Amino acid sequence: MSETLHRQHIDHIHGLQSAYEDLLDRLGLDTVAIYSGHGQPHYGDDQFPNFQAFGHFIHWAPLTNAQHSWVVIQKSQRPQLYLYAPSDFWHLPTHLPEEPWVNEFDVHLSTDTIHPTLQGRAAIIGDTEWLTPEIAAKLNVKSQPESLEKALDELRLYKSPYEITCLREANRLALAGHQAAQAAFIGASGELDIQLAYLAASRQRESDVPYQNIIGLNSHAGVLHYQYYDLGVPKQRYSLLVDAGRRFRGYCADITRTYAGPDAPTQFGELVTAIHALKDKLIKSVMPGVGFLTLHEEMHRHLADVLVAHDLFKGTVEHAVSEGVTRAFCPHGLGHSLGLQVHDVAGLRHPDGTPAPAPEHHPALRLTRTLRPGMVITIEPGLYFINMLLAPLRKTDLPINWKLVDQLSLCGGIRIEDNVVVTEKGFTNLTR
Repeated sequence: MSETLHRQHIDHIHGLQSAYEDLLDRLGLDTVAIYSGHGQPHYGDDQFPNFQAFGHFIHWAPLTNAQHSWVVIQKSQRPQLYLYAPSDFWHLPTHLPEEPWVNEFDVHLSTDTIHPTLQGRAAIIGDTEWLTPEIAAKLNVKSQPESLEKALDELRLYKSPYEITCLREANRLALAGHQAAQAAFIGASGELDIQLAYLAASRQRESDVPYQNIIGLNSHAGVLHYQYYDLGVPKQRYSLLVDAGRRFRGYCADITRTYAGPDAPTQFGELVTAIHALKDKLIKSVMPGVGFLTLHEEMHRHLADVLVAHDLFKGTVEHAVSEGVTRAFCPHGLGHSLGLQVHDVAGLRHPDGTPAPAPEHHPALRLTRTLRPGMVITIEPGLYFINMLLAPLRKTDLPINWKLVDQLSLCGGIRIEDNVVVTEKGFTNLTR
């Protein structure tokens, strides 16, 4: 691992310490404790779902699997890391890596469930609902103060150089998976085989992916969060949509690519190229001071251009937008904040913490912020042939080319997604 990353991580910790101390002063607190969380078994079973530590915990320490552990921050003191590492021959306990960032903490290892002593006016954040009553009573502090949690979410919205380096590496690893998925598709593989090729090339097990990979062949590409992997290979290969990511030190890549298959209508391949171009055009508009809602609405205008240029809509661009035609062909938002969570925190707020919900006509939009340097976002325009959404339009006299729509519906749909940093002068595309 590079010296630059280690140096950036130490600078990141120092920056967090300063930011947290400012928040403690502003909120009248002496201590904040961040609980990593712990897994719960499936109901009536002794098996556990995949676990990931709380994002604000990972923000300090890249221990994504650490359970029953704490980071404790106090003013003018080194951060404290209480790490639960039980003696266990059934499972490999959590362990600290030999990395320089560890020396920035006072580390307390324990073979028993940990409950740190908190000094002065203290608050805790994290999934504390499942703490034992004994531990909760011993902590005896205010849990989950809303003002603190909102402020820490806002802090996570703006990424440090360390975080951007992690996101860049996550993208590099994910892109290797996407290249392998495309090769598997060319080699006539089915959905499960494409998934396995992706996991192997991106060097991760399925339980470690940041979200369940979407590997959709043909009409499955039109199911926005398609959740299965067919075992067989379809007789016709019209299309493949791969929405798949990778974590690096807790930070997520979220990339989508769509490919036309050998049996696809010619127009589908042309539309894939057009959505790639639309994605690139929107990314060029990313800069400080631009409202993400403005970009989202720009996406709909450009999507209307695509519909008209490719004979799917025989009216004007303005008509397609005003009548909701583009919303039927693309029902999701343009993108979202990206970081320790795929759909990262604070996307639907004003800077003062007040809600800034998605507008009525675009309820699926996950980001309504004005862009500022340090934000990392996704840009993911789409074009889908979803019968449930298009059916109401068939009852109108809107000039939609239904013959072409029906031909393309076998291909499901298209989504192209890149991960982008907002910089002082514009943007950096991490997915290039």
